[in-house]
This record gives sequence, structure tokens and C-alpha cells, in this order.
Amino acid sequence: MQKERFIRDMVAEDLGRGDLFARISHSKPIRAYIVAKSSGVFAGREYIDRLAEIYHLSCEWIVEDGDRFVIGAKLLFISGDSKSILSLERSILDIALHASSVATLTAKYVDAISDTGTKLLDTRKTRPLLREFEKYAVRCGGGINHRMGLDDSLMLKDTHLKTIDDLDGFMLEIRRKIPFTSKIEIECEDMDMIERAMRAGADIVMCDNMSLDMIRKAISYRDKHYPHILLEASGNITLDTIRAIAKTGVDAISSGSIIHQANWIDLSMKVE
Repeated sequence: MQKERFIRDMVAEDLGRGDLFARISHSKPIRAYIVAKSSGVFAGREYIDRLAEIYHLSCEWIVEDGDRFVIGAKLLFISGDSKSILSLERSILDIALHASSVATLTAKYVDAISDTGTKLLDTRKTRPLLREFEKYAVRCGGGINHRMGLDDSLMLKDTHLKTIDDLDGFMLEIRRKIPFTSKIEIECEDMDMIERAMRAGADIVMCDNMSLDMIRKAISYRDKHYPHILLEASGNITLDTIRAIAKTGVDAISSGSIIHQANWIDLSMKVE
């Protein structure tokens, strides 16, 4: 239902009071296709399929979500009423462009650490009202979603910690109130906070903007005293730095860049 509402709102934004071309054109059956004008990783099929169902179009897919494509590849053939296809052209392309751009950049990050055993996570740094869509695109690119929102796990960031006088007491109390399956993650900036967080019973400890040497110290301490705790590295992660961080042995690396730094690839629609 949420996906359908998203699609209808997106189309309504573009159509406004109605496509002016559709007022004077005559309906005819046509077949169009999306062609790649740059290489990348495709995402958006789930949403385009739903759009096609709503507006009675027929899709013949050449790619699946997560497939890599090259320049010149035809990705999708769309058949139906000419007025519908031409009115929905931009909405269809925007879905594919936005999602595939995020998936393409995500795949580059995943490729950089594919042999290390470290997982790539996204963050909550998403565009307003596009979180579900952008996190879906991350999955298509091979990344793994971090929490979707404030309700599925608890992260204590530096701002939260400033309001907590007794971390141990807080952790005991919060364990009685949050869902049994929810995890608690604590953001740490130095080894002192790493040790406090682990003693307090965190499920996940984030190494925030730490040097490689400090991350290695955190891993060594964890392995010796709390081997069940997961370690996540975050903060200014780039394609140039992610591999070195992954090779420390950290369990996961989270990066908002895979979404907010994704540059749009080039896709186009043509009518046969």
C-alpha cells in the first residue's frame, strides 16, 4: 500500500491537472523501451511493475533488480496506450534513474570490500519521504540496510549520551522497555567510551570517525573481553578509504554516501 501511494503521488506531481499533449493526441497502441546511455547496476523494477499494474501497461523485462548493464543495453520494453506511456515516461525514468544510481554507487562500495567479510550498511541519511525507496535501491546494489527508523533498534549517539547520567542504569531500564528483538547500538569516539559501552551491554558498538589503529584496538579489546558484540565503523567513509577500514576486521561499515553522493546515471526512453 505504501508503495502504491508513493507511485500515485509521484505521478500526480508530474501530471498536475492533466497532460496537455494527451488532450489533443489520439490513443494508439505503442511499444517503448528504456535504453542505457551509461553503464551501471539496475534497480527500480519492483516499483515500475507496480506502476504498470496501476496504469494497465505491459512490461517485458530484460534485466532484474541488481543486474549490471552496459551502454546501449535495452533494459525494458513497455507496451500499452500511447497516451499512458507518454504521460508516464518521466515517472518511469525517474524511478529507474534514481534507484539505479544509488544501486550503482552501492555496488562500487560493495566491490571494494567483497573479499574482506565486512558488510556494507546504509544510514538514515535519506531524502525526506524516500527512505523506503532509497534503502530498497541499496539492497539492489548489494548493500545491507541499517535500521529503517527510530522504532526498530536503539542507537545512542553522542547527543543521547549527553543526557544520560548513569549509562549502566539506563541500559538495565531500557532493556525492560524496548522490544525483545530490538538491538542497542552505542556510538563511541574513543577507547574509553568503547569499554564503557561494552561493559554496559551494547549489542553493537560504533567506531565513529576513528583512526585505523584505534579501530584495531577496539577489535582486539572486543575479541578478548566481549566477542559477541558487533563492531561497526562509520564516519566520512569514501571509496578511497573503505577497503583499509574493512581490512581491520570490523564487522560492518555504514555510509550515507552511497545514497546522498550517488550521481545520476543516464537512461532514456524511446518509442519503436
